Amino acid sequence: MNEPRAVTSRDNPLLVRLRKLAQDGSAYRRAGQVWIEGDHLCAALRERGGQALQAVVTQAGWQDAALQALARSAAQVVVVSDSLFAGFSTLDSPARIGFVIETPAPPEVLPHAPSVILDRVQDSGNVGSILRSAAAFGIRQVLALKGTAALWSPKVLRAGMGAHFGLRLIESLDEAGLAALTVPWVATSSHGGVDLPRADLPASCAWVLGHEGQGVSGALLERCALRVRIPQPGGEESLNVAAAAAVCFYESARRAG
Repeated sequence: MNEPRAVTSRDNPLLVRLRKLAQDGSAYRRAGQVWIEGDHLCAALRERGGQALQAVVTQAGWQDAALQALARSAAQVVVVSDSLFAGFSTLDSPARIGFVIETPAPPEVLPHAPSVILDRVQDSGNVGSILRSAAAFGIRQVLALKGTAALWSPKVLRAGMGAHFGLRLIESLDEAGLAALTVPWVATSSHGGVDLPRADLPASCAWVLGHEGQGVSGALLERCALRVRIPQPGGEESLNVAAAAAVCFYESARRAG
Protein backbone atom coordinates (compact mmCIF):
# COMPACT_ATOMS: atom_id res chain seq x y z
CA MET A 1 0.00 0.00 0.00
CA ASN A 2 1.19 3.51 -0.84
CA GLU A 3 2.12 4.90 2.59
CA PRO A 4 2.25 8.69 3.05
CA ARG A 5 5.29 10.77 3.94
CA ALA A 6 4.83 13.69 6.33
CA VAL A 7 6.36 17.06 5.42
CA THR A 8 6.46 19.69 8.16
CA SER A 9 8.80 22.41 6.85
CA ARG A 10 7.78 25.12 4.38
CA ASP A 11 11.38 25.02 3.11
CA ASN A 12 11.00 21.45 1.93
CA PRO A 13 12.04 21.35 -1.78
CA LEU A 14 8.67 19.98 -2.82
CA LEU A 15 6.77 22.82 -1.16
CA VAL A 16 9.17 25.40 -2.58
CA ARG A 17 8.51 23.98 -6.04
CA LEU A 18 4.75 23.99 -5.49
CA ARG A 19 4.79 27.67 -4.52
CA LYS A 20 6.59 28.49 -7.76
CA LEU A 21 4.12 26.46 -9.80
CA ALA A 22 1.19 28.14 -8.06
CA GLN A 23 2.47 31.71 -8.30
CA ASP A 24 3.88 31.70 -11.84
CA GLY A 25 1.40 30.65 -14.50
CA SER A 26 4.11 29.60 -16.95
CA ALA A 27 6.46 27.92 -14.45
CA TYR A 28 5.28 24.47 -15.56
CA ARG A 29 7.10 24.95 -18.85
CA ARG A 30 10.45 25.24 -17.09
CA ALA A 31 9.75 22.77 -14.29
CA GLY A 32 8.26 20.06 -16.48
CA GLN A 33 5.53 19.60 -13.87
CA VAL A 34 2.00 20.89 -13.35
CA TRP A 35 0.19 21.46 -10.06
CA ILE A 36 -3.54 20.61 -10.12
CA GLU A 37 -5.54 21.40 -7.02
CA GLY A 38 -8.81 20.09 -5.67
CA ASP A 39 -10.57 16.75 -5.65
CA HIS A 40 -12.58 17.56 -8.80
CA LEU A 41 -9.50 18.09 -10.99
CA CYS A 42 -7.63 15.18 -9.40
CA ALA A 43 -10.58 12.84 -9.96
CA ALA A 44 -10.95 14.09 -13.55
CA LEU A 45 -7.33 13.19 -14.22
CA ARG A 46 -7.83 9.68 -12.84
CA GLU A 47 -11.06 9.17 -14.80
CA ARG A 48 -9.13 9.88 -18.01
CA GLY A 49 -6.42 7.39 -17.06
CA GLY A 50 -3.86 9.99 -16.02
CA GLN A 51 -1.19 9.26 -13.43
CA ALA A 52 0.04 11.65 -10.75
CA LEU A 53 3.66 11.76 -9.68
CA GLN A 54 2.73 12.94 -6.20
CA ALA A 55 -0.39 13.57 -4.20
CA VAL A 56 -0.23 16.30 -1.59
CA VAL A 57 -3.02 16.07 0.97
CA THR A 58 -3.78 17.88 4.19
CA GLN A 59 -3.87 16.04 7.50
CA ALA A 60 -7.64 16.56 7.64
CA GLY A 61 -8.02 15.37 4.07
CA TRP A 62 -6.10 12.20 4.84
CA GLN A 63 -8.81 11.29 7.35
CA ASP A 64 -11.44 11.42 4.58
CA ALA A 65 -11.75 7.95 3.08
CA ALA A 66 -12.55 9.18 -0.43
CA LEU A 67 -9.66 11.66 -0.49
CA GLN A 68 -7.29 9.07 0.95
CA ALA A 69 -8.22 6.64 -1.82
CA LEU A 70 -7.69 9.36 -4.41
CA ALA A 71 -4.32 10.26 -2.91
CA ARG A 72 -3.17 6.64 -2.91
CA SER A 73 -3.64 6.51 -6.69
CA ALA A 74 -0.51 8.67 -7.04
CA ALA A 75 2.99 7.25 -7.16
CA GLN A 76 3.88 9.06 -3.91
CA VAL A 77 1.79 10.62 -1.14
CA VAL A 78 2.79 13.59 1.00
CA VAL A 79 0.77 14.78 3.99
CA VAL A 80 1.06 18.38 5.20
CA SER A 81 -0.71 20.59 7.69
CA ASP A 82 -3.59 22.80 6.56
CA SER A 83 -1.45 25.91 7.07
CA LEU A 84 1.38 24.57 4.89
CA PHE A 85 -1.09 23.62 2.17
CA ALA A 86 -2.57 27.13 2.27
CA GLY A 87 0.92 28.50 1.58
CA PHE A 88 0.97 27.11 -1.96
CA SER A 89 -2.77 26.87 -2.65
CA THR A 90 -4.11 28.70 -5.71
CA LEU A 91 -7.61 28.95 -4.21
CA ASP A 92 -9.19 31.52 -1.90
CA SER A 93 -10.52 28.60 0.12
CA PRO A 94 -7.72 26.03 -0.11
CA ALA A 95 -8.63 22.51 -1.13
CA ARG A 96 -7.45 19.47 0.82
CA ILE A 97 -5.69 17.63 -1.98
CA GLY A 98 -3.68 18.28 -5.11
CA PHE A 99 -1.61 16.35 -7.63
CA VAL A 100 1.76 16.99 -9.20
CA ILE A 101 1.78 15.66 -12.76
CA GLU A 102 4.29 15.73 -15.59
CA THR A 103 3.73 18.54 -18.06
CA PRO A 104 2.08 16.69 -20.95
CA ALA A 105 4.15 16.45 -24.11
CA PRO A 106 2.47 18.32 -26.97
CA PRO A 107 0.86 15.92 -29.43
CA GLU A 108 1.11 16.15 -33.20
CA VAL A 109 -1.51 18.24 -34.98
CA LEU A 110 -4.31 16.05 -36.34
CA PRO A 111 -4.95 17.52 -39.81
CA HIS A 112 -8.62 16.54 -40.16
CA ALA A 113 -9.81 16.95 -36.55
CA PRO A 114 -12.46 19.49 -35.54
CA SER A 115 -10.35 22.08 -33.78
CA VAL A 116 -10.13 25.42 -32.01
CA ILE A 117 -7.45 27.97 -32.82
CA LEU A 118 -6.81 30.51 -30.06
CA ASP A 119 -5.27 33.71 -31.42
CA ARG A 120 -3.80 35.60 -28.46
CA VAL A 121 -6.77 34.99 -26.14
CA GLN A 122 -5.23 36.42 -23.00
CA ASP A 123 -7.71 36.06 -20.18
CA SER A 124 -7.15 32.80 -18.30
CA GLY A 125 -10.80 32.47 -17.39
CA ASN A 126 -11.83 32.84 -21.02
CA VAL A 127 -9.29 30.26 -22.17
CA GLY A 128 -10.38 27.74 -19.54
CA SER A 129 -14.05 28.27 -20.37
CA ILE A 130 -13.33 27.75 -24.07
CA LEU A 131 -11.56 24.47 -23.30
CA ARG A 132 -14.52 23.35 -21.22
CA SER A 133 -16.97 24.17 -24.02
CA ALA A 134 -14.78 22.47 -26.62
CA ALA A 135 -14.74 19.27 -24.58
CA ALA A 136 -18.48 19.47 -23.95
CA PHE A 137 -19.34 19.78 -27.65
CA GLY A 138 -16.91 17.19 -28.97
CA ILE A 139 -14.07 19.38 -30.24
CA ARG A 140 -10.96 17.55 -29.10
CA GLN A 141 -8.05 19.59 -30.47
CA VAL A 142 -7.02 23.06 -29.30
CA LEU A 143 -4.17 24.96 -30.95
CA ALA A 144 -2.99 28.02 -29.03
CA LEU A 145 -0.86 30.64 -30.73
CA LYS A 146 1.87 32.55 -28.94
CA GLY A 147 0.35 35.30 -26.82
CA THR A 148 -2.49 33.08 -25.57
CA ALA A 149 -2.72 32.46 -21.83
CA ALA A 150 -0.64 29.45 -20.72
CA LEU A 151 -2.94 26.45 -21.11
CA TRP A 152 -1.68 24.55 -18.04
CA SER A 153 -1.56 27.53 -15.68
CA PRO A 154 -3.52 27.20 -12.41
CA LYS A 155 -6.16 29.75 -13.48
CA VAL A 156 -6.83 28.08 -16.82
CA LEU A 157 -6.95 24.67 -15.13
CA ARG A 158 -9.54 25.91 -12.64
CA ALA A 159 -11.73 27.42 -15.35
CA GLY A 160 -11.38 24.28 -17.50
CA MET A 161 -12.90 22.12 -14.75
CA GLY A 162 -11.14 18.97 -15.92
CA ALA A 163 -11.56 19.50 -19.68
CA HIS A 164 -7.78 19.51 -20.14
CA PHE A 165 -7.53 15.77 -19.61
CA GLY A 166 -9.79 14.94 -22.56
CA LEU A 167 -8.27 17.35 -25.09
CA ARG A 168 -5.29 17.45 -27.43
CA LEU A 169 -3.61 20.69 -26.34
CA ILE A 170 -0.85 22.28 -28.38
CA GLU A 171 0.42 25.70 -27.35
CA SER A 172 3.01 28.39 -28.16
CA LEU A 173 2.49 27.89 -31.89
CA ASP A 174 3.29 30.44 -34.56
CA GLU A 175 1.18 30.70 -37.71
CA ALA A 176 3.47 28.27 -39.54
CA GLY A 177 2.61 25.66 -36.90
CA LEU A 178 -0.97 25.62 -38.19
CA ALA A 179 0.06 24.50 -41.67
CA ALA A 180 -0.74 20.85 -40.95
CA LEU A 181 -4.39 21.66 -40.24
CA THR A 182 -6.43 20.85 -43.36
CA VAL A 183 -10.01 21.40 -42.17
CA PRO A 184 -11.63 24.71 -43.23
CA TRP A 185 -11.16 27.60 -40.83
CA VAL A 186 -14.15 29.59 -39.55
CA ALA A 187 -13.63 32.92 -37.80
CA THR A 188 -15.98 34.66 -35.43
CA SER A 189 -16.40 38.39 -35.90
CA SER A 190 -18.70 41.02 -34.44
CA HIS A 191 -18.05 43.37 -37.39
CA GLY A 192 -19.13 41.29 -40.37
CA GLY A 193 -19.71 37.89 -41.82
CA VAL A 194 -22.70 35.61 -42.27
CA ASP A 195 -25.20 35.30 -39.45
CA LEU A 196 -24.40 32.02 -37.72
CA PRO A 197 -27.88 30.44 -38.12
CA ARG A 198 -27.69 30.98 -41.91
CA ALA A 199 -24.02 30.14 -42.38
CA ASP A 200 -23.05 27.11 -44.46
CA LEU A 201 -20.84 25.58 -41.81
CA PRO A 202 -18.41 22.83 -42.85
CA ALA A 203 -19.11 19.44 -41.30
CA SER A 204 -15.68 19.62 -39.69
CA CYS A 205 -13.85 22.88 -39.16
CA ALA A 206 -11.41 24.84 -37.04
CA TRP A 207 -13.01 27.69 -35.11
CA VAL A 208 -10.69 30.69 -34.91
CA LEU A 209 -11.15 32.81 -31.78
CA GLY A 210 -9.27 36.06 -31.34
CA HIS A 211 -7.86 38.47 -28.80
CA GLU A 212 -10.47 39.96 -26.46
CA GLY A 213 -9.95 43.51 -27.74
CA GLN A 214 -8.40 43.13 -31.19
CA GLY A 215 -10.18 40.05 -32.45
CA VAL A 216 -8.65 37.64 -34.94
CA SER A 217 -5.54 38.94 -36.68
CA GLY A 218 -5.80 40.05 -40.30
CA ALA A 219 -3.33 37.39 -41.41
CA LEU A 220 -5.46 34.61 -39.93
CA LEU A 221 -8.70 36.10 -41.26
CA GLU A 222 -7.29 35.89 -44.77
CA ARG A 223 -6.84 32.15 -44.32
CA CYS A 224 -10.41 31.56 -43.15
CA ALA A 225 -12.93 29.98 -45.49
CA LEU A 226 -15.84 31.63 -43.67
CA ARG A 227 -16.57 34.43 -41.22
CA VAL A 228 -19.66 34.35 -39.02
CA ARG A 229 -21.34 36.69 -36.61
CA ILE A 230 -23.74 35.82 -33.81
CA PRO A 231 -27.01 37.79 -34.03
CA GLN A 232 -27.65 39.74 -30.85
CA PRO A 233 -31.21 41.08 -30.81
CA GLY A 234 -30.62 42.57 -27.39
CA GLY A 235 -28.41 45.19 -28.98
CA GLU A 236 -25.05 44.49 -27.36
CA GLU A 237 -22.01 45.25 -29.49
CA SER A 238 -20.33 41.89 -28.96
CA LEU A 239 -20.21 38.77 -26.83
CA ASN A 240 -17.40 37.74 -24.53
CA VAL A 241 -15.10 35.43 -26.52
CA ALA A 242 -15.82 32.45 -24.27
CA ALA A 243 -19.58 32.96 -24.60
CA ALA A 244 -19.26 33.30 -28.37
CA ALA A 245 -17.20 30.11 -28.50
CA ALA A 246 -19.86 28.15 -26.64
CA VAL A 247 -22.58 29.33 -29.05
CA CYS A 248 -20.49 28.42 -32.10
CA PHE A 249 -19.45 25.02 -30.77
CA TYR A 250 -23.06 24.21 -29.92
CA GLU A 251 -24.17 25.14 -33.44
CA SER A 252 -21.53 22.84 -34.93
CA ALA A 253 -22.60 19.98 -32.66
CA ARG A 254 -26.31 20.60 -33.33
CA ARG A 255 -25.86 20.39 -37.08
CA ALA A 256 -23.71 17.28 -36.79
CA GLY A 257 -26.73 15.74 -35.14
